[in-house]
Order: sequence, then structure tokens, then C-alpha cells
Amino acid sequence: MSGYNLVLQIRRLEEECDKLGFMMCHSKHGYSREFGDVVAVKPKDADSLPIYSRDAEFFVGTINELSRWLDGIKWARDYDRMLLGKGNDVKRERKEQDWRNQQLINILKAKEVANGE
Repeated sequence: MSGYNLVLQIRRLEEECDKLGFMMCHSKHGYSREFGDVVAVKPKDADSLPIYSRDAEFFVGTINELSRWLDGIKWARDYDRMLLGKGNDVKRERKEQDWRNQQLINILKAKEVANGE
């Protein structure tokens, strides 16, 4: 695939990644395969997927492989919604915020210790 269809596919993948809390990026290791260039996926910002390191690469592969991988992530989220109900998204967001809050408390405590308070 080449040309404008590839551009549209990449834009669609970027939108899907954004909705799931990811961002597309260049692989840290510059890894490439027989199939050509690859793309990596990591958390998009400090608020997305807070339990993971900001430079953690969840996926490395081709554009087509990324599309299939994202389909799997969406399937898993949809399955959780069907199994646990709509409140599951709210619970996930609450747990992520709890994690952010705990990390902030840890930072503040470390600063107090460093300042001798």
C-alpha cells in the first residue's frame, strides 16, 4: 500500500491510539524487519496509562500489525464492558486516578525527606 490511502490509514491508527491512551512513535531500538519500517506504541502522556513507565513500548511492528493489535485491545475493552457492565470504564478511570494520586504523595514525601522536614 502506498499513497494517500496509507496516509489515511496512519491517521486512523493515530486516532485509535489516542482514544486508547497510546501514541505512535519510532521504536527506541530502531528495529526493522524484512517487511520494512516499524512503528512503536507507548503511553501518550503523563495522564494516560499511569501505571506504566512513560517510555514503555507496548507494541513494535508494522502498520498492518498495529491495526490488528489495536483491534485486540478494543476487543478486550469491549469484552470487559459486556462482562462487567458500563461501570467498568468508570472503575478503570478511578483506579488510574488513585495511582496518580499515590505517585504524587510519594513525590511529596520524597521532597520532605530531601528537605529534612
